Formats: sequence, structure tokens, C-alpha cells
Amino acid sequence: MSISAAEIEIPFAKSVKVTDDILHVDLSDGRAISVPIAWYPRLLHATPQERQDWRLIGQGRGIHWESIDEDISVEGLLAGRPSGESQVSFKKWLLSRQSRTAKGSTAPRAKRRVR
Repeated sequence: MSISAAEIEIPFAKSVKVTDDILHVDLSDGRAISVPIAWYPRLLHATPQERQDWRLIGQGRGIHWESIDEDISVEGLLAGRPSGESQVSFKKWLLSRQSRTAKGSTAPRAKRRVR
């Protein structure tokens, strides 16, 4: 007896809304999914402005936040997968963020142009 895997078409993100508690994504198939931002520690520690500074990537297959270096896939959201970032990686990111905050900026450093 052979069993074939059913192909599942993953919808793409059409719009994103981030509140203090929830990441809400409207999908191309008419569904919407909401998950707690606590699933994504970088989003949880981001400022409200940083949370709103997102863009769709991969033709809506994912969401990217440049200033906090966070990427979340629609497939991961639908599967109910929280962030897979290790504690070591997150702590390193948080420490670098705190050192920037102490210097008066939470934005990533701009690259200098060489003339």
C-alpha cells in the first residue's frame, strides 16, 4: 500500500498588525492568524515603532523586521511554531541592544560610506 503526501498550498501574508501583545497576519486565502508576540522575544523587546517597521518578504511567504533582525514565516505561524532562536543567541542580541540603548540609540548603526 502506498501513501502519497497531500500537497498543501501555504497562503501568503497580505497585511500585518503588531500590538503590544499580538502579531496578527491577514492571509491570501481569507484567513487571519494571531499569535502572542511573546513567541518572538525580539518582537517582545522591540519598541512600538520597531514593531511597525515590517515588510513582506518572499512574495508574502514571510515578514521581516530590519531594525530587530527578525524574520517570521507564514508557514511557521500556521504550524504554531514560536521562535527557534537559541537562548544564547537571544541573550547576545539583547546585550548588544542594551549597549546601544545606553549610548542613546536603539536603531542599528548606519554604515559609513567610504569616499
